[in-house]
Amino acid sequence: MSRIVVVGNGPAAHRFTERMRHHGHSGPITVLGAEGHAAYNRVLLGSVLDGSLTADGIALPPLDADVRLGVSATGIDRAGREVHTDTDGPHHYDELVLATGARPRLPDVPGLRDCGNVRTLRTLADCAELPRGRVAVLGGGILGVEAARALAGRGAEVVLVHPGRYPMDRQLDATAGKLLAERLGTLGVEARLERKAVERQPGKLVLDDGEVLPADEVVVCAGVEPETGLARRAGLRVEHGVVVDDGMATSDPNVHAIGDCAEHGGTVSGLVASAWEQAEALAQRLTGARSRYRGTKTVTRLKARGIDLVSIGSREALASLDAEVVTLSDPARGRYARIALADERVAGAVLFGFPQAIASVTQLHDGDLPVPSDRLGLLLGTAAATRTTPVELPDDAVVCRCNNVTKKALTTAWQGGARSVADIAQATRATTGCGGCADDVRRICGSLRTRTEEQQEGAA
Repeated sequence: MSRIVVVGNGPAAHRFTERMRHHGHSGPITVLGAEGHAAYNRVLLGSVLDGSLTADGIALPPLDADVRLGVSATGIDRAGREVHTDTDGPHHYDELVLATGARPRLPDVPGLRDCGNVRTLRTLADCAELPRGRVAVLGGGILGVEAARALAGRGAEVVLVHPGRYPMDRQLDATAGKLLAERLGTLGVEARLERKAVERQPGKLVLDDGEVLPADEVVVCAGVEPETGLARRAGLRVEHGVVVDDGMATSDPNVHAIGDCAEHGGTVSGLVASAWEQAEALAQRLTGARSRYRGTKTVTRLKARGIDLVSIGSREALASLDAEVVTLSDPARGRYARIALADERVAGAVLFGFPQAIASVTQLHDGDLPVPSDRLGLLLGTAAATRTTPVELPDDAVVCRCNNVTKKALTTAWQGGARSVADIAQATRATTGCGGCADDVRRICGSLRTRTEEQQEGAA
């Protein structure tokens, strides 16, 4: 039986290892994790930052593997098929999986590296001591918005500095972006849009228009770079990330890459859903199936208290002349929806302030299901438009994206005695992340309850 070595101990590595066992691999698996922590769900760091979850609350389940914590891989001997580390080894492999993730990008701003009280948000250690007082958050992408909202919720005075016209400008259209900026303002986050930091001084941050912001601390959320150093030193093909084919193999057929470090089809996804699907595809391939990774449908759900927001599929589709575009704008109530349809399917969507529609439209997109004819009813959550429920999805459909819980896992938990949303959450961790799947889980519970009652009546 082949020996597997995995470099990295994040969500991608954890998912791959779990799926290898699921698909029947009984040989040795060694996981090398540079952090001293056991594996945890990095997607939920914002929930640790805002205090809604503890570090233990985002821990991932133990693995049936030899997990080495605090061990960093330093080199790969491809000819001898060995991984060298800083503390033990070497570790021999038949198949090597690189799940090295990404590192935060630090802008080239004078003083940013020298003045102290500057941090990024990538690991649990970054959340150990919360920023206090006056905090400037650099970057208004997903992580920047989540961090700014979390810190404001913990009592910090927060200013969000972003070069775009509105926050999350890569995922949202202008209307949704404006609503997001306004909502952040009501939640205690000031915004400096179309602005850049040009200097960090002790206790201050200077912007490109000359404004000097009081800033006891600076939190940098300016994107990430794939961690490719190990692959480069080993002579593997690297562009922006470690280049892989549809089987997740690198330029060496016995070395594979998944997650934030992998580049597939010219793209480094950076989304945890992609990492999970890549891990599944690779696990199937290494256990004998002819699986191929074809890319992942994009769903970006903001995990920030008091803000219901999702971006689905292609933002460009929202402006397409070939798509049917449905728009509902309710600025007085802070609600906005825009959905682009192609062949009756969701090609792209932005939904703000419609939590039930967010759940329904996300499931329709994930399942490639036709949208009900009552488009307005779908957005408003009326019964006529909700005929396509999560229960009709295939068993492998992911209902809880934060914890990668499938419909089948929910059904199994129900059959095992978990008969309420709270019981389901305890059994599967569904709803314990951003909470966006709560309506779906509730509907699945209701449908399973109805089905069970009907079966009992039939048996009687």
